[in-house]
Amino acid sequence: MKKVFYTVFAALALATVAFAALLFAPKTRPEPYRLKIGSGQGIFAVGSRLEADGVIYSRHVLTAAAYLTGTHNTLRGGSYKLPQNASAWQILQKLKRGDTDTVTIRIIEGTRFAQMRKIIDNTADLQHDTAGWSDERLLKEIDPEAPAAHAEGLFAPDTYETDTGGSDLQIYRLAYRTMQNNLAAAWDERQSGLPYKTPYELLTMASIIEKETAHPDDRRHVAAVFVNRLNDGMRLQTDPAVIYGMGDAYAGRIRKADLQRDTPYNTYTRSGLTPTPIALPGKAALEAAAHPSAEKYLYFVSKMDKSGKSQFSHTLDEHNAAVRRYILKQK
Repeated sequence: MKKVFYTVFAALALATVAFAALLFAPKTRPEPYRLKIGSGQGIFAVGSRLEADGVIYSRHVLTAAAYLTGTHNTLRGGSYKLPQNASAWQILQKLKRGDTDTVTIRIIEGTRFAQMRKIIDNTADLQHDTAGWSDERLLKEIDPEAPAAHAEGLFAPDTYETDTGGSDLQIYRLAYRTMQNNLAAAWDERQSGLPYKTPYELLTMASIIEKETAHPDDRRHVAAVFVNRLNDGMRLQTDPAVIYGMGDAYAGRIRKADLQRDTPYNTYTRSGLTPTPIALPGKAALEAAAHPSAEKYLYFVSKMDKSGKSQFSHTLDEHNAAVRRYILKQK
């Protein structure tokens, strides 16, 4: 009996040593390993892949340790960057913490699409599949049936996350889909009597509102000014649209000659909305375009007091008085 006991004990001891060696001994690879775990994927499938790719010594050891530590119940989907020299135990701890590697990209409201592309192109740890593509090619790749050939305005400004090493095309697809959903909601819930024939025209108006004010108290009043002007046959006369039409010629300020130089975006020389959006509007600007205030304002001017608010007027005389007060600083 003693001989049997010692034999079993020795076998268990050897098995424990072997198990520990396979669990704690690091295995070296020539480069870091990217592990992507899909939603609902189990620890055995993960272990099998790691073993097949030579990242760990034994899937059985990893799986057993995962069950012993309860990690199999807390496995979080995502992208994990595993170091070149890591043990199964170290990998298991990383999985237990849910220590995924993601890239965060923030696109603020009012950003132009060209600026969005620069931000994404300059973001490290992304796979830049669209680098060098024209806007037209990018838009066609995302949606061959897009409502316009011009990409401006069709992508939602927001904060996006993707796996490290993921394709930048995923960001564009998500931003495009988000904007289409936001625009559809605004269009479906819009109030009656608005001068928009299509959702794209509402989007264009929202982009102008976005560039004219970021103050939440002013958005619906700015929308009312432009809606009232369209309904009355007045020109919008909005400087951000002129700036957009100037392109690279804009050097930080608008001169009188710029307001007189005709372009498709010069709302001083042309009536109606601009032919395309002039920026990427946020949800609040879309909602303002769909629900302008009931005020009959036709003019507004910045109060120039660092509050970001504007003074709104019903008549030209009121507006001229506001200009004297806030811009010219005359009493």
